[in-house]
Amino acid sequence: MGHKASLDLFFSPHGHHRILISNSSSMGCWAHALFFCSSVFLAITHISAIDTFNSSQPIADGDTIVSAGDTFVLGFFSPRNSSTNRYLGIWYRNIPGQAVVWVANRDSPINDSTGLLTINSQGNLALLLNPNNGSSSVWSSNSSSPARNPVAQLLDSGNLVLREAGDDNFLWQSFDHPSDTLLAGMKLGLDKRTGLDRYLTSSKAADDPSSGSFTYRIDPRGYPEFIQSEGSTERYRTGPWNGLRFSGTPYLRANPIYRFQFVVSDQEIYYSYLLLGNTSTVSRLVLNQNGIIQRLTWSGDTQGWVIYVTAQMDFCDRYALCGAYGSCNIRSSPVCNCLRGFVPKVPNEWNLVNWSNGCVRQTALNCSADGFVKYSGIKLPETRRSSYDVSMSLDECRGNCLRSCNCTAYANLDIRDGGSGCLLWFSELIDIRELEDSGQDIYIRMAASEIEATGDSETNSGSSMRKEIIILIVVLSTGLVLIGLALIFFMRSFRQKKQRELGGVDLEESTNLSTNKDDLELPLFDMPTIALATNSFSLSNVVGEGGFGPVYKGVLKDGQEIAVKRLSKESKQGLGEFKNEAKHIAKLQHRNLVKLLGCCIQEEEMILIYEFMPNKSLDYFIFNEKQSTLLDWPARYQIINGIARGLLYLHQDSRLRIIHRDLKAGNILLDFEMNPKISDFGLARSFSESDSKTNTRKVVGTYGYMSPEYAIDGIYSVKSDVFSFGVMVLEIVSGKRNRGFSHPDHQLNLLGHAWKLYQEGRYEELMDKTVRNSCDLDQVSRSVNIGLLCVQRSPEDRPTMSSVVLMLSCEGELPQPKEPGFYGERDFVEVGNSSTSNNVRCSADYSLTEIEAR
Repeated sequence: MGHKASLDLFFSPHGHHRILISNSSSMGCWAHALFFCSSVFLAITHISAIDTFNSSQPIADGDTIVSAGDTFVLGFFSPRNSSTNRYLGIWYRNIPGQAVVWVANRDSPINDSTGLLTINSQGNLALLLNPNNGSSSVWSSNSSSPARNPVAQLLDSGNLVLREAGDDNFLWQSFDHPSDTLLAGMKLGLDKRTGLDRYLTSSKAADDPSSGSFTYRIDPRGYPEFIQSEGSTERYRTGPWNGLRFSGTPYLRANPIYRFQFVVSDQEIYYSYLLLGNTSTVSRLVLNQNGIIQRLTWSGDTQGWVIYVTAQMDFCDRYALCGAYGSCNIRSSPVCNCLRGFVPKVPNEWNLVNWSNGCVRQTALNCSADGFVKYSGIKLPETRRSSYDVSMSLDECRGNCLRSCNCTAYANLDIRDGGSGCLLWFSELIDIRELEDSGQDIYIRMAASEIEATGDSETNSGSSMRKEIIILIVVLSTGLVLIGLALIFFMRSFRQKKQRELGGVDLEESTNLSTNKDDLELPLFDMPTIALATNSFSLSNVVGEGGFGPVYKGVLKDGQEIAVKRLSKESKQGLGEFKNEAKHIAKLQHRNLVKLLGCCIQEEEMILIYEFMPNKSLDYFIFNEKQSTLLDWPARYQIINGIARGLLYLHQDSRLRIIHRDLKAGNILLDFEMNPKISDFGLARSFSESDSKTNTRKVVGTYGYMSPEYAIDGIYSVKSDVFSFGVMVLEIVSGKRNRGFSHPDHQLNLLGHAWKLYQEGRYEELMDKTVRNSCDLDQVSRSVNIGLLCVQRSPEDRPTMSSVVLMLSCEGELPQPKEPGFYGERDFVEVGNSSTSNNVRCSADYSLTEIEAR
């Protein structure tokens, strides 16, 4: 009697193999058994590497195929919290949680386990329901290209492809039909040759992969840009590509994780990205169920997906929020304002915070007598009614716009290398926003009279009367400036005289704040506005506490998030510190300094309003074992560089020379992209080149960050800030606090420990263990060396911040540091009991204070 056996291999959703052997007869023999065992072993060895199947090898529910590099899996799955619906999809092989990146039948789920993926007689992939009982097709690849011997393959990129056996040309690929995820190597955009439109569609919910209401796709009209829509309603726009990034995406910069490109040609318009070869990072771009576009990266330390960046930054990213000729600035209140020379179209609605009707011109255009006003730092307006020329210069672009009476604005198409190309608008300018660091220039057409009124010289009219008016304005302005300078000189001399009479007390501290609000040069908020924003100063809104008092998170009526710093009645800081912080920070503008939006002064209430920093402060991350895993080495090195640039601005590039005097990890705030911003200027002091000495009554500092000459003798200078910076560098590298540091082998503090390791050539042992897999040892060595240079005992030995910035950016050999100040813990204990010397000499670079530590 013959013996027959069948061998079936099934793959679980997690890639484990199950082998089922069934016999057609109860008879058998050892020879047959040995044969089958050998067959099973060979089958396992072969099938475990299979990433391809053909028409004779269908994939049933319960089977999976795995890409050759063990990166992605294709199979059937059910979403979380769903017990019946089955979908065919692709997910990451070795990442927990089954992060699905593509779904075939997202809008046609199968409600049982009878699904079967096969290659049908037409050479297409087909998902069948009940194949053994009158099957029906649920989904098909619908490729129009004929194939004699088609095979399907899952690539390591996550792309499921259909091709002719032995041929690498794809007949169909899943990358051309994305779900809600853009993977590396995918193209998002339009193939003009075939009409194929590749775009993202959100899922309906986290546990429902069916198509949601949000899409993210290219708008090819005019100059192409990406639009995120909810149904037919546009919600967000990236702005046009400017050669470096999309105009409204300042976060899209060169980075260590991925490289991106945008291609506009006669054949295709698309955006794509590639993960860099020197990184093992897993990253994907997702349009989530709420319409938010996010780049997610996998963290092996936390075993979870981390938001690397979010496309929609804030309230100003709402499409056409301010209407035509309205500009959105998230740092102003209200956020919407009309461009110069324009007024609200419906004033009553505008005053009710409904800006959708936009603005209209105060003076009509005259075509031949018009000119242009230049705006800088702008997200360019919507481009669907624009035209462009990649070869035209800016001057030629201006001429073309001027000759066309319908042209409303022009700009460079590409901002690289001084600018090139021409972009022209022929309709109302919609969806403009102001971007501080990464916007670009646009030239908006205005009537000549409006240009004269604003003092802008971009008009094409050259009449002698206009020139005479301009000359008159210049003369009058010069006279006013000279009068102003004379008044400033007089007031300054008067103030210095008063300070001497008051024994060194700041004149500001001797005045009544409530009667001198204008001196602060800040926007004033009323108390009802702040109370409403903070839910009446609810405890649930408290996000921090400092020497000044509690800090609340608030949301203004226009949606802008703010941080509200309220002076506590029990606070040791008072009127002087309040005015000091308001006075100094109001005049500072730098990307690495926190921005003060305004203040509120009402009766006994003293409140400062800042931009809100969503990622809290640096100490929240580096000193917390769990949170520290979110700051890899590239992020930490970026933070070190950012703090250095902010300090350089304070010491050298700001209008007044400013010493912070309380630099510490808790005063470094982190924005959405983990960029550092120096905060808390309550103790800051400013010096001009000719007047760098002062003598105040007290100073409040933080032990662990104060330099020896400051903590012991009360002398401070810019080199005191350098010392504090050095402490922070060593803390960022190590993830340990200087104050309270302990080690089983010695009694040194963190500075002493770092110095000891440096001398022994073991600097890498200082490194936080959570960044060892992502670190650049040369950068770590450089950071430790620079940190030790900054904490040298003598201020004369410490580098300036300009030298620090240079050392961080170059690769040259660094000086050898000397022994740090506060080498051991004992030095620090003695400081706490030291008294202030009353016979300390003050040079032009130093100031004498009394000590009051905190």
